[in-house]
Amino acid sequence: MGMTVAYQLLEAGTRLSRTTIERRPLGPRDVRLALKYCGICHSDLVAASDKLGGGMYPMVPGHEMVGVITEMGAEVSGVAIGDAVGVGCIADSCRTCASCESGDEHYCETGFTLSFNSTDRDGRVNYGGYASDYVVDFDYLVPIPESADLARMAPLLCGGITVYTPLKRFNVGPGTTLCVLGVGGLGHLAIQFASAMGAKVLVASRSEAKRADARRLGADEVLNPESDDLQAWMGQCDLIVDTIPSPHDLNQWFPLLRRGGKLCLLGVPTEQLEVFPALIVFGDRSLEGSLIGGIADTREMVQFAHAKGIGAEIELIQPEEIEAAWHRLHDGDVQYRFVIDLASLTPS
Repeated sequence: MGMTVAYQLLEAGTRLSRTTIERRPLGPRDVRLALKYCGICHSDLVAASDKLGGGMYPMVPGHEMVGVITEMGAEVSGVAIGDAVGVGCIADSCRTCASCESGDEHYCETGFTLSFNSTDRDGRVNYGGYASDYVVDFDYLVPIPESADLARMAPLLCGGITVYTPLKRFNVGPGTTLCVLGVGGLGHLAIQFASAMGAKVLVASRSEAKRADARRLGADEVLNPESDDLQAWMGQCDLIVDTIPSPHDLNQWFPLLRRGGKLCLLGVPTEQLEVFPALIVFGDRSLEGSLIGGIADTREMVQFAHAKGIGAEIELIQPEEIEAAWHRLHDGDVQYRFVIDLASLTPS
């Protein structure tokens, strides 16, 4: 078995370095993918910094992978050599708990296996998608439609499903008024999905350039939170999708919700946020959270995105540029997702 070329961190806070790793042997239910592209997600930076704990080093990040099947185990069905497929955050789960049986593997009650920074059920470390190949159980594959732009599809495997899940859960569609907070890696996708679902889409951003982008991506109204723009929308929104990953004032936004409205957190600041309870209690409002999505919903999301022409707006980089891209992502200097072209890691 050949070695896998990868980019790893030896410990939290160190620089990425090129290395070789060994993937697990191909099991009867496994496929091996020659990886073509991998998105860079903000949660890669969070895991690498170990701010939330649980870091496993050496660490190979990456959980927005798109590749082509090159090998298959004897029990694999429904896919073929040469098929383009994706792998997102979920590489395995127990498959028997109530959450798994309902298609919510990301809430597996025994803990799902992350596609990186985790151990599999045999205790082996799972290395991620900043690499030349990947091995995974075929149940966790996401088929990529023919003619799809593989590079633009990669970020949908985390970013896309992260915004799609609450939109589906809260029945967003015609007649829904929704406000997206933040126009970044998640926000620019939330605008596209909500617009394609038929909702009236408001977008709030302090950046004039990003407000202009929001209109181009499908927003009906754009709001500057540092102006009086919010006043006209008090009590008008059914749902607020908060994609902001840094500390911010939640209490500014609750008054935009109508009675029974929901503010759903998708961004995960690593510091505590304060909530004034009266803004929830007296408005019959709620604060929600949503974490990625299950495999069936991810497959559905990818098909919906392809049918509606939805894709991430990306900057394509080479593997040796990952470190610089991380710094730029940390500083908010990307529109809107970095995607690594992994072709140079695959032996010719």
